[in-house]
Amino acid sequence: MQNVIYLALASMAIFLSACSESAPDYVRPDIGSITVQTEIRRFDRDLFALDTADIGSGRRLLDSTYGEFATLYFDQLLGINDPRIAPQGGDAFLSGFLTFPATRKLYDTIQIVYPDLEREKETFNTAFRYLKALFPERPTPTITTFLSEFSIANFIYGNDELAVGLDFYLGSNYPYHLIDPSNAVFSGYLTRSYNRDHLVPRTLKPLLEDIVGPPTGERLIDHIIRNGKRQVLMDVLLPGVADTARWEFTPDQLAWCEENEQNIWAYFLSENLLYSTDYKVYRKFVDYSPHSPGMPQEAPGRTGDWIGVQIVRAWLDQHPESGISALAERIDAQRFLDEARYKPQRKAL
Repeated sequence: MQNVIYLALASMAIFLSACSESAPDYVRPDIGSITVQTEIRRFDRDLFALDTADIGSGRRLLDSTYGEFATLYFDQLLGINDPRIAPQGGDAFLSGFLTFPATRKLYDTIQIVYPDLEREKETFNTAFRYLKALFPERPTPTITTFLSEFSIANFIYGNDELAVGLDFYLGSNYPYHLIDPSNAVFSGYLTRSYNRDHLVPRTLKPLLEDIVGPPTGERLIDHIIRNGKRQVLMDVLLPGVADTARWEFTPDQLAWCEENEQNIWAYFLSENLLYSTDYKVYRKFVDYSPHSPGMPQEAPGRTGDWIGVQIVRAWLDQHPESGISALAERIDAQRFLDEARYKPQRKAL
């Protein structure tokens, strides 16, 4: 039963997304004197430039140039060393992969959409300058692009190395729904964000998850505070990126969360969800989902993450001396909540 009366959206609320939900000045460091060297490696191009008549030597060159990434790509993504997948051997499998018409068409599409990534490089560069200011001991990541055949969009490996499958960012009009209609990965509420605007935030996400670490427990409160930390760091690193891209929300969804913060929090309390350890019960509040159960249809999934950000911001307000880098510390979620003194205010229409 729904125990909370939700506020109606004001007509002007849809314009909230035009404003950046920026982090307060005291948590965003000065990066004026910080420089970094951002490198984007086009593995996708180097792979498809191989001479299939001499695939072995080309593959060895990629192994030498790309190191651990090449090993992960060939072994884990393509499985060319698995006799069950490549019974004719890795070189024969790779040659067939590179010449297969559907794969070749996908590669050509990627090259049309991404003839270069200069715009993304500039955004990454800003993010990595903030990263260096906040966490000087961490290396500046290298970004490697690849073609995944729609198997994985992003991952982190090695020493803060980041990888991005460009086939997951071909644009909202790309016919993703035809790839596998039974796979939720290609549902409309997800493919809506498979575009260039979301490439940088989603590529940074595994890095930020590594920085804040896993949840400190199995309760909903553990997840929303951990995810809130990750999202606040995203806000700090990407001040020039739209809220909708950082959140992967539509403008209306973002506005709804902004207008209903108190009601979301009240719902979690009234339904005794904060301390639930049943992930199946609270999953849609902290993971991708078209809606948040028990709330109006306008409520997106991950409303728990939205509340997590508000709790983290409240904690930072209470601890301005700690700064944003303190979000990397492992603090028990209950202690974090108590120290935040979070109390959302009802917003007038």
